[in-house]
Amino acid sequence: MAAQNIKIALIGNPNTGKTSVFNHLTGLNQQVGNYPGITVERKSGACKLPNGTKGTILDLPGTYSLNASSIDENVVIELLLNKTDKDYPDVAVVVTDVENLKRNLLLFTQIKDLEIPTILVINMSDRMERKGISLDIAYLEQQLKTRIALVSSRKGTGIDTLKGLIVNYHSLSTEPCLNASSIDPEYFNGLRNVFPTQQLYKLWLVITQDVNFGQLERNELHNSSFAKSKPELKRLQQKETIKRYQFINDVLKTGQTIDNSKAKDLRAKLDRVLTHKVFGYVIFFGVLMLIFQSIFSWSSVPMDFIDESFASLASYTEAHMAPGKLTDLISQGIIPGIGGVVIFIPQIAFLFLFISVLEESGYMSRVVFLMDKIMKRFGLSGKSVVPLISGTACAIPAIMAARNIENWRERLITILVTPFTTCSARLPVYTILISLIIPEKMIFGLFNQQGLVLMLLYLLGFGGAILSAWILNKILQVKHKSFFVAEMPNYKLPLFKNVVLNVLEKTKAFVYGAGKIILALSILIWFMGSHGPGEKFSQAETIISSQPENKALPEDQLNDKIAAYQLENSYIGIVGKSIEPVIKPLGYDWKIGIAIVGSFAAREVFVGTLATIYNIGSSGEDEATIKQRMNAEVDPITGKKIFNFATGVSLLLFYAFAMQCISTLAITKKETNSWKWPLIQLFGMSGFAYVVSLITYQLLK
Repeated sequence: MAAQNIKIALIGNPNTGKTSVFNHLTGLNQQVGNYPGITVERKSGACKLPNGTKGTILDLPGTYSLNASSIDENVVIELLLNKTDKDYPDVAVVVTDVENLKRNLLLFTQIKDLEIPTILVINMSDRMERKGISLDIAYLEQQLKTRIALVSSRKGTGIDTLKGLIVNYHSLSTEPCLNASSIDPEYFNGLRNVFPTQQLYKLWLVITQDVNFGQLERNELHNSSFAKSKPELKRLQQKETIKRYQFINDVLKTGQTIDNSKAKDLRAKLDRVLTHKVFGYVIFFGVLMLIFQSIFSWSSVPMDFIDESFASLASYTEAHMAPGKLTDLISQGIIPGIGGVVIFIPQIAFLFLFISVLEESGYMSRVVFLMDKIMKRFGLSGKSVVPLISGTACAIPAIMAARNIENWRERLITILVTPFTTCSARLPVYTILISLIIPEKMIFGLFNQQGLVLMLLYLLGFGGAILSAWILNKILQVKHKSFFVAEMPNYKLPLFKNVVLNVLEKTKAFVYGAGKIILALSILIWFMGSHGPGEKFSQAETIISSQPENKALPEDQLNDKIAAYQLENSYIGIVGKSIEPVIKPLGYDWKIGIAIVGSFAAREVFVGTLATIYNIGSSGEDEATIKQRMNAEVDPITGKKIFNFATGVSLLLFYAFAMQCISTLAITKKETNSWKWPLIQLFGMSGFAYVVSLITYQLLK
């Protein structure tokens, strides 16, 4: 007999430690994807429960209540309403924070009304003594008609108790905590009489929220004789919330005791410093300095090792495999292409490490608060800071985060400018170019010059975002003012397990996402670089060898000349040469042009593309790394380095401002429901990048 598999929905307000509980329950048995038909991230995981029982846990987006105000909150409601959904839970686990129990219980009482077996998790129990909090668990269980697991995700206590409650979910009461329909008995009795087979609270949610509910037609509800107007429904919602909080207050008067004399809270003192109108920015600037210094300093050793290993692997493969197309494909296409991404794993991991630590500690919320003051001056919503900050990881989820902005024009501006924020995909391009044109020197013996340039590029991207937002604000004439409301979580030491899991998950997503694209493009580029039309390609050896100036050349130099001539007359050479007149004023040759075109699929493809091209254009007898090959590349006419200071700075600025990601354009189209705005994004950003790079190169060359 197969072991039972319990479907568990993990629900809670933001900042209650829901992710920590999820990590404790699932460990590394996690998967990240999107909800069907919608680009909202979902996390699911497998959990081993007592008595050999298995559990599948779905970590739902954070929500404050079932009165949804965003698309991701709608996901929570629609799942809990639809029993036919394959992910409909057998049991709901609502995670609350012991210091914000009153607010968290609002969501809990609403879920209880859906008559789903529900367990209440009170997290952060290790803070109770320090905060002077005591709970009467037996009384709370009786009044809330549930079972409670007192958990400390920091210390890992209470998790086994929670697993035991999940296994025995059949014994949980599905009775609601309170009678919410008493806010308007006549109205709710009418609903009950017309739809006797439907759950009353589910009907109420369908009426008040923009959600789907099985086969029930919304028109059937709205056209009923007892249907109410939107203002009337809004007033009823407010009455419902007041009634629930009255119930929660009554329960907590007896079930919770807080001795304020025992509270030892440094939060206010820290906030006065970290959100100070002067020192707050100085501290944040210092944190950025530390991050970018470390990205270069700490990652240099593993990066050099990876680079040399892939160069050796390519050379070994070519030397020990039988000559032929397959060997060339592996040694000149696949290995260099993948190596061009794997080399940046240390830097990507360090970036996500710092971001995870800042988020886990509660400091990132203070950064959001600080930056809100700047945002408003440039016409952005206070809520725009969340997409712009999260854009340092990836623009796609950052653009989706703009869904919480109520005003359409402010939301549109945020969507259009978010790609200016330097994402992790730009990091490989930045670091390889910086290492080529900026000396590895220390300033005042403290600051790595390369790290300072990297930080400057991040600040430049952010500056581009707010400047373009100001321009768009003037064009679109946004007059509506919104207020930024964000919860400031308590400061805490980051949980090592959460940080590690987050770094592994984000780095894996980066490598897998980029790796698929780069592998496909590397094979395509190798094929186009190894084949060509006409006699110039097929007779390259005869043509080069017969030239008088080449007759006395050593064999290795002659082979390099033949390979370079073939590459120029291959399919990819023909494409590159055709676009070279457009990019030549920026300081780029046709090889860089191919890499720029290829990186439209994903920015990080730039390095992998050059790695493949330079391997095709070389005799391959040495074990040169991609960095060494780029550094050695020279203009055949002038004999000067291709990647000189002027060209390097021009490229850095081009990638800082250009729209070089087709996936970002696709998500902009999805979020705006029009091709107009992504096309404006594409041509506006790329046109601006071209002009800036052109002026820069012409001034510096």
